[in-house]
Amino acid sequence: MANKKSAQQWFDEYAESHQNPTNKLIHWICVPILMLSLLGLVYAIPVQTDLGFVQIRPVHLLLALALVFYFSLSTSIFLGMLVVSLLMYLAVLGLASMDVPLWASSLALFIAAWLGQFYGHRVEGKKPSFLKDLQFLLVGPAWLLHFIYKQLGIAY
Repeated sequence: MANKKSAQQWFDEYAESHQNPTNKLIHWICVPILMLSLLGLVYAIPVQTDLGFVQIRPVHLLLALALVFYFSLSTSIFLGMLVVSLLMYLAVLGLASMDVPLWASSLALFIAAWLGQFYGHRVEGKKPSFLKDLQFLLVGPAWLLHFIYKQLGIAY
């Protein structure tokens, strides 16, 4: 069985390519937008399963899988990312209620945020972490959360 990384090991490795202040600032803006836009794109997939009392959509499965990853890091990271995920989900519902189709607004945000991310990594002079391991796509939002936790004195 592979050696499981701790939350701090993931954050330290992610931080290796996120040292430049401009790149860090871009990540504070673009990572949440990427999360929102990805959830919006997946929510826009017109597939759902009606279980009678609840409708399951692909976005629910995506969130569940992401939360399993966060739980594997720590309970406090899981709880924080659960709150973040719920807020993002509510924002997606808000976007879905607008006149612009959800897929279109989400795609525009997704492209703009990735352009920002790649610009930040160009400034940094290092490749994005997810090119090494796709799990870093999940680490990014938690990495931002860990800074908030540090400010609040919350252990992770």
